Amino acid sequence: MAIGGLIGLLDDIAALAKLSAASLDDVSAAAGRATAKAAGVVVDDTAVTPQYLQGVTAERELAIVKQIALGSIRNKLMFILPVALLLNHFLPALLPIILMVGGTYLAFEGAEKVWHKLSGKHEDDKPAVEKGPEAEKKIVSGAIRTDLILSAEIMVIALATVSHQGFWSQMASLVVVAFVITILVYGVVALLVKMDDIGLKLAQQDNSGVQSLGRGLVTAMPKVLATISVVGTIAMLWVGGHILMANLGADGTGWFNAPYEWVHHIEHGISEATGALGGTLGWSFNTLCSAVIGFLVGSVVVGVLHLIPIKKAHAE
Repeated sequence: MAIGGLIGLLDDIAALAKLSAASLDDVSAAAGRATAKAAGVVVDDTAVTPQYLQGVTAERELAIVKQIALGSIRNKLMFILPVALLLNHFLPALLPIILMVGGTYLAFEGAEKVWHKLSGKHEDDKPAVEKGPEAEKKIVSGAIRTDLILSAEIMVIALATVSHQGFWSQMASLVVVAFVITILVYGVVALLVKMDDIGLKLAQQDNSGVQSLGRGLVTAMPKVLATISVVGTIAMLWVGGHILMANLGADGTGWFNAPYEWVHHIEHGISEATGALGGTLGWSFNTLCSAVIGFLVGSVVVGVLHLIPIKKAHAE
Protein backbone atom coordinates (compact mmCIF):
# COMPACT_ATOMS: atom_id res chain seq x y z
CA MET A 1 0.00 0.00 0.00
CA ALA A 2 2.87 2.33 0.81
CA ILE A 3 4.46 1.64 -2.58
CA GLY A 4 1.12 2.18 -4.33
CA GLY A 5 0.65 5.48 -2.49
CA LEU A 6 4.14 6.59 -3.45
CA ILE A 7 3.54 5.72 -7.11
CA GLY A 8 0.26 7.67 -7.00
CA LEU A 9 2.03 10.66 -5.45
CA LEU A 10 4.74 10.53 -8.14
CA ASP A 11 2.02 10.41 -10.81
CA ASP A 12 0.39 13.49 -9.27
CA ILE A 13 3.73 15.31 -9.18
CA ALA A 14 4.38 14.39 -12.83
CA ALA A 15 0.92 15.65 -13.81
CA LEU A 16 1.50 18.92 -11.94
CA ALA A 17 4.90 19.30 -13.61
CA LYS A 18 3.31 18.81 -17.05
CA LEU A 19 0.59 21.31 -16.19
CA SER A 20 3.17 23.84 -14.96
CA ALA A 21 5.28 23.37 -18.10
CA ALA A 22 2.20 23.86 -20.29
CA SER A 23 1.29 27.01 -18.36
CA LEU A 24 4.83 28.36 -18.77
CA ASP A 25 4.67 27.59 -22.49
CA ASP A 26 1.35 29.47 -22.71
CA VAL A 27 2.81 32.45 -20.83
CA SER A 28 5.94 32.43 -22.99
CA ALA A 29 3.94 32.25 -26.23
CA ALA A 30 1.52 34.95 -25.07
CA ALA A 31 4.39 37.20 -23.98
CA GLY A 32 6.04 36.70 -27.37
CA ARG A 33 2.85 37.68 -29.22
CA ALA A 34 2.32 40.67 -26.93
CA THR A 35 5.92 41.86 -27.41
CA ALA A 36 5.58 41.60 -31.19
CA LYS A 37 2.32 43.58 -31.09
CA ALA A 38 4.02 46.38 -29.14
CA ALA A 39 7.06 46.50 -31.46
CA GLY A 40 5.98 49.77 -33.11
CA VAL A 41 5.95 51.67 -29.83
CA VAL A 42 9.26 50.01 -28.86
CA VAL A 43 10.89 51.65 -31.89
CA ASP A 44 9.51 55.01 -30.79
CA ASP A 45 10.76 54.52 -27.23
CA THR A 46 14.23 53.68 -28.56
CA ALA A 47 14.21 56.80 -30.74
CA VAL A 48 12.96 59.14 -28.02
CA THR A 49 15.37 58.25 -25.19
CA PRO A 50 18.80 59.18 -26.71
CA GLN A 51 17.81 62.84 -27.07
CA TYR A 52 17.80 63.14 -23.26
CA LEU A 53 21.51 62.26 -23.24
CA GLN A 54 22.67 65.13 -25.43
CA GLY A 55 25.31 67.20 -23.65
CA VAL A 56 26.08 64.47 -21.10
CA THR A 57 29.76 63.57 -20.62
CA ALA A 58 30.81 60.14 -21.89
CA GLU A 59 31.59 58.71 -18.46
CA ARG A 60 28.05 59.45 -17.21
CA GLU A 61 26.10 58.15 -20.23
CA LEU A 62 25.73 54.51 -19.17
CA ALA A 63 24.99 55.48 -15.56
CA ILE A 64 22.12 57.70 -16.73
CA VAL A 65 20.81 55.03 -19.14
CA LYS A 66 20.83 52.58 -16.20
CA GLN A 67 18.86 55.01 -14.01
CA ILE A 68 16.29 55.55 -16.77
CA ALA A 69 16.02 51.78 -17.40
CA LEU A 70 15.41 51.11 -13.69
CA GLY A 71 12.79 53.88 -13.68
CA SER A 72 11.18 52.25 -16.72
CA ILE A 73 10.95 48.90 -14.94
CA ARG A 74 9.38 50.63 -11.92
CA ASN A 75 6.92 52.38 -14.24
CA LYS A 76 5.85 49.09 -15.78
CA LEU A 77 5.76 46.83 -12.72
CA MET A 78 4.74 49.16 -9.87
CA PHE A 79 2.36 51.55 -11.62
CA ILE A 80 1.20 50.49 -15.08
CA LEU A 81 0.83 46.74 -14.56
CA PRO A 82 -1.39 46.75 -11.44
CA VAL A 83 -3.45 49.72 -12.64
CA ALA A 84 -3.97 48.23 -16.11
CA LEU A 85 -4.95 44.80 -14.77
CA LEU A 86 -7.36 46.22 -12.18
CA LEU A 87 -8.96 48.66 -14.61
CA ASN A 88 -9.22 45.98 -17.29
CA HIS A 89 -11.02 43.75 -14.78
CA PHE A 90 -13.26 46.28 -13.03
CA LEU A 91 -13.42 49.52 -15.10
CA PRO A 92 -12.26 48.79 -18.66
CA ALA A 93 -13.94 52.00 -19.93
CA LEU A 94 -11.33 54.10 -18.08
CA LEU A 95 -8.33 52.62 -19.91
CA PRO A 96 -8.78 54.58 -23.17
CA ILE A 97 -9.40 57.81 -21.22
CA ILE A 98 -6.17 57.35 -19.23
CA LEU A 99 -4.32 56.59 -22.45
CA MET A 100 -5.65 59.79 -24.02
CA VAL A 101 -4.36 61.83 -21.08
CA GLY A 102 -0.95 60.24 -21.61
CA GLY A 103 -1.17 60.79 -25.37
CA THR A 104 -1.90 64.47 -24.80
CA TYR A 105 1.17 64.80 -22.56
CA LEU A 106 3.34 63.08 -25.17
CA ALA A 107 1.99 65.37 -27.91
CA PHE A 108 2.68 68.38 -25.68
CA GLU A 109 6.31 67.30 -25.15
CA GLY A 110 6.85 66.83 -28.87
CA ALA A 111 5.17 70.11 -29.83
CA GLU A 112 7.09 72.01 -27.15
CA LYS A 113 10.38 70.74 -28.61
CA VAL A 114 9.32 71.81 -32.12
CA TRP A 115 8.29 75.33 -31.02
CA HIS A 116 11.43 75.66 -28.90
CA LYS A 117 13.53 74.80 -31.95
CA LEU A 118 11.61 77.21 -34.18
CA SER A 119 11.93 80.03 -31.63
CA GLY A 120 15.72 79.95 -31.91
CA LYS A 121 16.12 80.02 -28.13
CA HIS A 122 18.60 77.38 -27.03
CA GLU A 123 19.61 76.49 -23.53
CA ASP A 124 23.21 76.22 -22.37
CA ASP A 125 24.80 73.16 -24.01
CA LYS A 126 27.18 72.36 -21.15
CA PRO A 127 27.14 68.68 -20.11
CA ALA A 128 24.68 67.89 -17.33
CA VAL A 129 27.40 66.89 -14.88
CA GLU A 130 29.05 70.30 -15.34
CA LYS A 131 25.74 71.94 -14.46
CA GLY A 132 25.50 69.84 -11.30
CA PRO A 133 23.69 66.72 -10.05
CA GLU A 134 20.33 68.51 -10.11
CA ALA A 135 20.56 68.86 -13.90
CA GLU A 136 21.30 65.13 -14.19
CA LYS A 137 18.30 64.32 -11.98
CA LYS A 138 16.17 66.53 -14.23
CA ILE A 139 17.32 64.59 -17.30
CA VAL A 140 16.51 61.24 -15.67
CA SER A 141 13.11 62.35 -14.32
CA GLY A 142 12.12 63.84 -17.68
CA ALA A 143 13.07 60.65 -19.52
CA ILE A 144 11.21 58.48 -17.00
CA ARG A 145 8.06 60.65 -17.32
CA THR A 146 8.11 60.22 -21.09
CA ASP A 147 8.81 56.51 -20.69
CA LEU A 148 5.72 56.22 -18.46
CA ILE A 149 3.47 57.20 -21.38
CA LEU A 150 5.24 55.01 -23.93
CA SER A 151 5.37 52.10 -21.48
CA ALA A 152 1.66 52.48 -20.74
CA GLU A 153 0.92 52.20 -24.46
CA ILE A 154 3.17 49.14 -24.75
CA MET A 155 1.60 47.41 -21.75
CA VAL A 156 -1.99 48.15 -22.80
CA ILE A 157 -1.28 46.80 -26.30
CA ALA A 158 0.25 43.73 -24.69
CA LEU A 159 -2.72 43.39 -22.32
CA ALA A 160 -5.15 43.44 -25.26
CA THR A 161 -3.18 40.56 -26.80
CA VAL A 162 -3.48 38.35 -23.69
CA SER A 163 -6.94 39.51 -22.54
CA HIS A 164 -8.46 36.07 -23.26
CA GLN A 165 -6.28 34.51 -20.56
CA GLY A 166 -6.93 34.31 -16.83
CA PHE A 167 -5.83 37.08 -14.46
CA TRP A 168 -2.63 35.38 -13.26
CA SER A 169 -1.59 34.35 -16.77
CA GLN A 170 -2.13 37.94 -17.91
CA MET A 171 0.03 39.21 -15.08
CA ALA A 172 2.82 36.69 -15.76
CA SER A 173 2.81 37.50 -19.48
CA LEU A 174 2.97 41.24 -18.84
CA VAL A 175 5.85 40.86 -16.37
CA VAL A 176 7.80 39.01 -19.09
CA VAL A 177 6.90 41.72 -21.62
CA ALA A 178 8.01 44.45 -19.19
CA PHE A 179 11.48 42.96 -18.74
CA VAL A 180 11.99 41.98 -22.40
CA ILE A 181 10.92 45.40 -23.71
CA THR A 182 13.01 47.32 -21.17
CA ILE A 183 16.15 45.27 -21.81
CA LEU A 184 15.65 45.59 -25.57
CA VAL A 185 15.01 49.34 -25.58
CA TYR A 186 17.72 50.42 -23.15
CA GLY A 187 20.22 47.89 -24.45
CA VAL A 188 19.90 49.50 -27.89
CA VAL A 189 20.03 53.00 -26.35
CA ALA A 190 23.22 52.14 -24.43
CA LEU A 191 24.77 50.77 -27.62
CA LEU A 192 23.85 53.90 -29.57
CA VAL A 193 25.25 56.38 -27.07
CA LYS A 194 28.52 54.42 -26.69
CA MET A 195 29.02 53.72 -30.39
CA ASP A 196 31.41 56.67 -30.80
CA ASP A 197 33.55 55.34 -27.94
CA ILE A 198 33.56 51.91 -29.60
CA GLY A 199 34.64 53.62 -32.83
CA LEU A 200 37.47 55.37 -31.01
CA LYS A 201 38.72 52.04 -29.61
CA LEU A 202 38.58 50.46 -33.06
CA ALA A 203 40.45 53.40 -34.61
CA GLN A 204 43.35 52.67 -32.24
CA GLN A 205 43.77 49.05 -33.42
CA ASP A 206 46.61 47.88 -35.68
CA ASN A 207 44.46 46.58 -38.52
CA SER A 208 43.87 49.29 -41.17
CA GLY A 209 40.39 47.99 -42.03
CA VAL A 210 39.34 48.07 -38.37
CA GLN A 211 40.83 51.56 -38.05
CA SER A 212 38.78 52.79 -41.02
CA LEU A 213 35.62 51.30 -39.50
CA GLY A 214 36.37 53.01 -36.19
CA ARG A 215 36.99 56.39 -37.79
CA GLY A 216 33.78 55.99 -39.79
CA LEU A 217 31.80 55.32 -36.61
CA VAL A 218 33.34 58.32 -34.82
CA THR A 219 32.50 60.57 -37.78
CA ALA A 220 29.00 59.20 -38.32
CA MET A 221 27.64 58.96 -34.76
CA PRO A 222 27.06 62.71 -34.10
CA LYS A 223 24.95 62.83 -37.28
CA VAL A 224 23.18 59.59 -36.35
CA LEU A 225 22.34 60.88 -32.85
CA ALA A 226 21.15 64.22 -34.28
CA THR A 227 18.88 62.32 -36.67
CA ILE A 228 17.60 60.12 -33.84
CA SER A 229 16.80 63.27 -31.84
CA VAL A 230 14.61 64.51 -34.70
CA VAL A 231 13.02 61.08 -35.10
CA GLY A 232 12.39 61.00 -31.34
CA THR A 233 10.49 64.30 -31.45
CA ILE A 234 8.44 63.10 -34.43
CA ALA A 235 7.80 59.83 -32.57
CA MET A 236 6.35 61.76 -29.61
CA LEU A 237 3.94 63.54 -31.93
CA TRP A 238 3.15 60.39 -33.89
CA VAL A 239 2.51 58.13 -30.89
CA GLY A 240 0.68 60.85 -28.95
CA GLY A 241 -1.54 61.64 -31.93
CA HIS A 242 -2.21 57.98 -32.65
CA ILE A 243 -3.15 57.29 -29.02
CA LEU A 244 -5.62 60.19 -29.15
CA MET A 245 -7.05 59.24 -32.54
CA ALA A 246 -7.41 55.52 -31.78
CA ASN A 247 -8.87 55.93 -28.28
CA LEU A 248 -11.25 58.80 -29.00
CA GLY A 249 -13.70 56.34 -30.51
CA ALA A 250 -12.66 53.25 -28.51
CA ASP A 251 -15.05 51.05 -26.56
CA GLY A 252 -15.86 52.87 -23.36
CA THR A 253 -15.50 56.34 -24.87
CA GLY A 254 -17.11 56.26 -28.30
CA TRP A 255 -17.19 60.03 -28.36
CA PHE A 256 -15.87 60.69 -31.83
CA ASN A 257 -14.48 57.86 -33.93
CA ALA A 258 -14.72 59.73 -37.26
CA PRO A 259 -11.00 60.75 -37.45
CA TYR A 260 -9.78 57.19 -36.92
CA GLU A 261 -12.32 55.71 -39.36
CA TRP A 262 -11.50 58.39 -41.99
CA VAL A 263 -7.74 57.85 -41.71
CA HIS A 264 -8.10 54.06 -41.62
CA HIS A 265 -10.37 54.11 -44.68
CA ILE A 266 -7.91 56.19 -46.74
CA GLU A 267 -4.97 54.10 -45.49
CA HIS A 268 -6.78 50.96 -46.69
CA GLY A 269 -7.49 52.61 -50.07
CA ILE A 270 -3.84 53.60 -50.51
CA SER A 271 -2.72 50.07 -49.63
CA GLU A 272 -5.02 48.52 -52.23
CA ALA A 273 -4.23 51.05 -54.97
CA THR A 274 -0.42 51.06 -54.80
CA GLY A 275 0.50 47.38 -55.10
CA ALA A 276 3.71 46.18 -53.49
CA LEU A 277 4.35 49.53 -51.78
CA GLY A 278 0.78 49.74 -50.53
CA GLY A 279 1.49 48.66 -46.97
CA THR A 280 4.35 51.11 -46.54
CA LEU A 281 2.52 54.04 -48.17
CA GLY A 282 -0.68 53.36 -46.20
CA TRP A 283 1.26 53.19 -42.95
CA SER A 284 3.10 56.41 -43.84
CA PHE A 285 -0.22 58.20 -44.40
CA ASN A 286 -1.55 56.98 -41.04
CA THR A 287 1.68 58.06 -39.34
CA LEU A 288 1.58 61.52 -40.95
CA CYS A 289 -2.03 62.07 -39.86
CA SER A 290 -1.19 60.93 -36.32
CA ALA A 291 1.81 63.28 -36.17
CA VAL A 292 -0.27 66.23 -37.42
CA ILE A 293 -2.98 65.54 -34.84
CA GLY A 294 -0.31 65.21 -32.14
CA PHE A 295 1.30 68.49 -33.16
CA LEU A 296 -2.03 70.39 -33.23
CA VAL A 297 -3.18 69.06 -29.85
CA GLY A 298 0.28 69.52 -28.34
CA SER A 299 0.50 73.08 -29.65
CA VAL A 300 -2.82 73.95 -28.02
CA VAL A 301 -1.51 72.65 -24.68
CA VAL A 302 1.78 74.56 -25.16
CA GLY A 303 -0.18 77.74 -25.86
CA VAL A 304 -2.41 77.31 -22.83
CA LEU A 305 0.52 76.59 -20.49
CA HIS A 306 2.44 79.59 -21.81
CA LEU A 307 -0.56 81.88 -21.37
CA ILE A 308 -1.11 80.92 -17.71
CA PRO A 309 2.14 82.55 -16.44
CA ILE A 310 1.31 85.70 -18.46
CA LYS A 311 -2.13 85.93 -16.87
CA LYS A 312 -0.63 85.42 -13.41
CA ALA A 313 1.91 88.18 -14.08
CA HIS A 314 -0.84 90.62 -15.16
CA ALA A 315 -2.93 89.69 -12.10
CA GLU A 316 -0.03 90.52 -9.81
